Amino acid sequence: MNAKYNDLTQYLILFFLIALVIIFSIIAWNLQPLKIWTNYQNTCIEKESIKTTIPWAVRKCNGRSKVYQVK
Repeated sequence: MNAKYNDLTQYLILFFLIALVIIFSIIAWNLQPLKIWTNYQNTCIEKESIKTTIPWAVRKCNGRSKVYQVK
């Protein structure tokens, strides 16, 4: 009886671990557009902060207004 209970417990733990890996993989896959956007933001801020301060570069790259848009 005890051996069957241990086997069932191990299978349940294995099932939940595999489910967790699948769920985290789906979450990581869905974050790909965010990764692309952050790379763009980093590049834009690096280029814009050469001429101005970093807060101004962040505002300009975020496109808060037509004045700040990168040309």
